[in-house]
Amino acid sequence: MHSFRRLSLLVGLAAAFAAGSAAAQTWPTKPIRLVVPFSAGGANDLMARAAAEGASKALGQPVVVDNKPGAGTVLGAEIVAKSAPDGYTFLVSAAGVVSNSMVRKSMPYKDEQLVPVAMIGLAPSVIVVPGDAPYKDLKEFIAASKKSSTGFHWATAGTASTPHFVEGLLTTKYGAKLDLVPYKSGSESITAVLGSQVEATSEASIVVLPYIKSGKLKALADTWTQRISAYPDLSTAVEQGFPDIRIAHWAGVHAPRGTPDAILDKMASAIDAAMKTPATVEHLKSMGIEPIGGTRASFVKFVGEERARLGGVVKATGMKED
Repeated sequence: MHSFRRLSLLVGLAAAFAAGSAAAQTWPTKPIRLVVPFSAGGANDLMARAAAEGASKALGQPVVVDNKPGAGTVLGAEIVAKSAPDGYTFLVSAAGVVSNSMVRKSMPYKDEQLVPVAMIGLAPSVIVVPGDAPYKDLKEFIAASKKSSTGFHWATAGTASTPHFVEGLLTTKYGAKLDLVPYKSGSESITAVLGSQVEATSEASIVVLPYIKSGKLKALADTWTQRISAYPDLSTAVEQGFPDIRIAHWAGVHAPRGTPDAILDKMASAIDAAMKTPATVEHLKSMGIEPIGGTRASFVKFVGEERARLGGVVKATGMKED
């Protein structure tokens, strides 16, 4: 009896594997949905649309962007986590997909229900102050904040937003004296800096570069590991002597757990090809976005490193949901 059950189980597994392999070989046979957990027009959305256009050409099927903003990426991520793992629903992921479970009291899905597929690209975060601020670089800004009796006001786009993590690194690693002022979005934060309601914030390069080039904002540092292609004059925080400040507004692709590996590999290859298309590269870089692409393995490694890095900031700052 036990041998019969074991045989039945093996036959069932073999049949399931064969069905999955067959589906992967013919995939895709219909349009693919890319769920973006942000509103249209932001860095994540723009990267998603570039990836969708390129992947559509590589896969021979429409790749449709579906914006589902809300709850700091949780709403869109939950939709994908609970979708059928058939290769027709993917999430355009961001740092929040990694960090939400670290700071929220409860989550409607488990992190392991989403698996990394591919990196799309990233928009380096830029630390900015009003255009007439007296600091010429990040070192001077941190020193001035320490001398201030009340510290400097730092705008964020809410708990666990990228500016919140940048602030956490500045305070816990380098002793900056900063007082958080949470806003509902990055655009509101930038408006607050433009109006000198707060001393500083950090925001995606694609958002702040027009203000920097017009002189309305002053850039103190790029918070990624490389200079921005569209603004190479700005040095990185690492170059300025702050090696722990490595953070960006990135976009990748995650899939529901259980999606066949062959489909994930095919999707990763399509996105990688899209991010290497000369027209796409030129378009994204001109806006301040760095196309990345790469393999599934490289994105799995990146997500693991991001989880460890952000987890360290959460622990050091005691960052919790509002």
